[in-house]
Amino acid sequence: MEGARNNAIRGTIEMTTMITGATGFVGAAVLRRAAAAGHSLRVLVRPGADRRNLAGVEAVPVEGDLGDPDSLLRALDGCRYLFHVAADYRLWARDPDGIVAHNVEGTRNVMRAALSAGVERIVYTSSVAAMGTMPDCTPADEETPVTLDDMIGPYKRSKFLAEQVVRDMVAVDDLPAVIVNPSTPVGPRDVKPTPTGRLIVEAASGRVPAFVDTGLNLVHVDDVADGHWRALERGGIGERYILGGEDWSLRDILAEIARLSGRKPPSLALPHGLVMPVAWIAETFARWSKSERAPFATVDGIKMARKWMYFSSAKARRDLGYEPGSAARGLADAVDWFRANGYLD
Repeated sequence: MEGARNNAIRGTIEMTTMITGATGFVGAAVLRRAAAAGHSLRVLVRPGADRRNLAGVEAVPVEGDLGDPDSLLRALDGCRYLFHVAADYRLWARDPDGIVAHNVEGTRNVMRAALSAGVERIVYTSSVAAMGTMPDCTPADEETPVTLDDMIGPYKRSKFLAEQVVRDMVAVDDLPAVIVNPSTPVGPRDVKPTPTGRLIVEAASGRVPAFVDTGLNLVHVDDVADGHWRALERGGIGERYILGGEDWSLRDILAEIARLSGRKPPSLALPHGLVMPVAWIAETFARWSKSERAPFATVDGIKMARKWMYFSSAKARRDLGYEPGSAARGLADAVDWFRANGYLD
């Protein structure tokens, strides 16, 4: 049965583009952008994965796992292009080593399989989490200095190391990869949801009475997907491009979500030092309760809030023709989607 399925995949010549992470938030948007461009599509899915985000798109699901190199070779056989979007995006986990293994070793496995399969061009989805920030809160760019020691928490460390894997393979193995660094995507189909999506759900449900202010660069997830496509068409091998939108303070984000959901925005901004003990207690309780759900306040999250993550997409605008739209529309689409799908009940 397995052999017959693999032969069928090899025999379908027009199926040239593979997308990992298509069942997730950003990957689902990339999937739809690639479908709109007329590409025949193949998507890597883990056994038992939630496939709601594949609905309505003509794509062949191929079961596999980033930790299984043989499954990746089978999935990429005959593919011309690859979007490697899949990542473990959690700011807290009972087993943080799992985040690193998935994002770093999983990326290494995918890139090795792509080389073996003769994939012509790859877009690797990194993150601004792997980039430096400016101490004066001005927008950072692709050249802002950063080291591994600047990375807070397992997710940021894993994305920094995974991007380094790709850059090293470009230099040493002639990996034909372009790197994109989305900022903070918002919009529809955040099924899990992501940490940002969870914040939107909690705020729209009136469960954020206070906040620790920080700064984020918001971008509609559909604009991020379009940036991926432009990187495939025009990006320079080994180059990286920030796919961002607009710089917003968390105060303003929460105010906009409150307006969209007909609620009063929270007005109590708490100092970092006051909230840190609460985060320690919340994490301790989560571990004691053996819950897999991340506590709403985490130690790494509070540490990250000290850095305002403002970014410039000037390079992507210049080199790729990237033109993101309104971040407010992304928030509106996110709230509408969460409401329509029962997350705000």
